[in-house]
Amino acid sequence: MLQIYNTLTRSKQPFKPIESGKVKLYVCGMTVYDFCHIGHARVLIVFDMVVRWLRASGYEVIYVRNITDIDDKIIQRAVENGEPITALTQRFITAMHEDCATLNLLDPDQEPRATHFIEQMQGMIGRLIENELAYQGEGGDVNFAVRLFPQYGRLSGKSLDELHAGERVAITGGKRDPLDFVLWKSAKADEPAESRWQSPWGEGRPGWHIECSAMSCDLLGDHFDIHGGGADLQFPHHENEIAQSEGALYGQDHQPDDQPMVNYWMHNGHIRVNEEKMSKSLGNFFLIRDVLKRFDPEVLRFFILKAHYRSPINYSDAQLEEARSGLVRLYTALAHAPEIKVQALEKSSPWVQRFDAAMNDDFNTPEAIAALFDLATEINRSEGDTKIALASTLHTLAGVLNFLQMDPTAFLQAGSKQTSDSLSAEMIEARIADRLAAKKAKDFSGADLIRQELLTQGVVLEDKPGGLTEWRRN
Repeated sequence: MLQIYNTLTRSKQPFKPIESGKVKLYVCGMTVYDFCHIGHARVLIVFDMVVRWLRASGYEVIYVRNITDIDDKIIQRAVENGEPITALTQRFITAMHEDCATLNLLDPDQEPRATHFIEQMQGMIGRLIENELAYQGEGGDVNFAVRLFPQYGRLSGKSLDELHAGERVAITGGKRDPLDFVLWKSAKADEPAESRWQSPWGEGRPGWHIECSAMSCDLLGDHFDIHGGGADLQFPHHENEIAQSEGALYGQDHQPDDQPMVNYWMHNGHIRVNEEKMSKSLGNFFLIRDVLKRFDPEVLRFFILKAHYRSPINYSDAQLEEARSGLVRLYTALAHAPEIKVQALEKSSPWVQRFDAAMNDDFNTPEAIAALFDLATEINRSEGDTKIALASTLHTLAGVLNFLQMDPTAFLQAGSKQTSDSLSAEMIEARIADRLAAKKAKDFSGADLIRQELLTQGVVLEDKPGGLTEWRRN
């Protein structure tokens, strides 16, 4: 049975969907005022993997990933650029879709935009006011009264006293308590007209937290299976989502054993650069599209999934080169098989059982990939039908993680983007022909010099029976 680490309970739990055979999954998506960076790539690839495994396990999955298209940063960037907000957001939504397509990610089943759910947000805010969990301050903002929601802090493990002791922000915007957070922001005179909507509390726009509560509840219901996102969203964003959604449903009388908004909370770890958290404020972030100018999309995916999704990972070119070397090893095993057959997996196969056990242990991709490496070793020492069968198993299992779906020879000969332009395939084939001619003339030192020449340029030759020479790039 699938076990998922639930951030809410801080433990692995058997996965039991609310409705048998179906999974409702919501993932916090992008705030679209800039290009996506590799931190975004991690959350996109991790939950792409989760969806693929759930579907491979037989579940019908409804995958919702939102787009935040109204936000303080979006307004600020649009004003700085002197362009309409909708032009800015559409440009970066298009760019995000381009990145997702290049990474060969599954499309979410629904991709709601915050600006299309203003009515639902206002409805939820209205219920919170009726339940006396929200109030309008003197400045016009509508705020959530954190201390009136008894279960606040369950997800983050933070008590209200701890939060208050760490609070350094003065009470502004008519807040009664510095811990209170905004649900509806009153419009400012100098903000663009397209950043404001009419409401019972005056012109304004939604706060960030209420957006996801309204979209997830509208599309998946008041109670759904899995909510995912990056570890940085655990507090305050996801903590506030719980307070809003459950507060709107139960009010101040909410009890721990009341039906929760979400059964399982999943958070992927940070990407670090030189052992520091990657962030725009530190200027140490890398755009997906820039990374993919230097590395194949499958290499970036392999780099991210060879670590457990909850662990922090350190980004560097050396780490990506190591990931590519791992893929080369796996593709080489496939390239050595006479053929690869498309086949259904045999559940009795020890390789399938090991892979399944790893994935069912909280999506343990490092162990699943280790099984693929061991399977590749077995392929390399097998022959005939056994080699074909094992190679077919490797191809199918890796396909569950969206690896090894290229033609092996094409991948191996493409090489890394740093080296693949040094010699064309035609030039390499010409030098191989020169080497073969030297060997026929018994000029073995000349043949060895050609092999060494190609090796120094990142091209590895492998002589096969019958005089055939195969090649790949390092």
